Amino acid sequence: MIYFVVLKKDKNDQDIDIEVKFNVGDLRRVLELGDSDNDPTIIPERLCKGLWYRMGFTGHVNGKYLKSMFSPPYKFLIHCVVHSLSHRKGAYDETSDYIMNIITGLVLNRPYNVSQVLFDRLVDNIMGEKYIMYPRFIQMMIDDQVNDLPKDRANV
Repeated sequence: MIYFVVLKKDKNDQDIDIEVKFNVGDLRRVLELGDSDNDPTIIPERLCKGLWYRMGFTGHVNGKYLKSMFSPPYKFLIHCVVHSLSHRKGAYDETSDYIMNIITGLVLNRPYNVSQVLFDRLVDNIMGEKYIMYPRFIQMMIDDQVNDLPKDRANV
């Protein structure tokens, strides 16, 4: 469970604290990911490695997974997934194991618990000394629970 406090003005222009709590189920519902708690978060390594070779991977399978080592159509898919779901600040050519699991699930059309993976990364970043990752996802969680939160139109 992740929880935090949002500062908001009440009808009398007084500051009030609103507590926001969410868990994996809330994240799944708000982001409309369509996965379930029963779906795996790890795909067997032999499936991943076999798929990567079929995707034109030219590097060492036990080394770093660089998107530049895949064929162009899959390079673009990996690029999109890394930029939208990676919890990194940089090094966008290198993909992590969980990103490769997500890509394997997508390409093989297998069930995959993306919600749990994203939630785990959110918790890791909150507990660490990194800046908050997935700010749009967090904003969607706040918007879901705090209905009349005023928005600054300059930041939309």
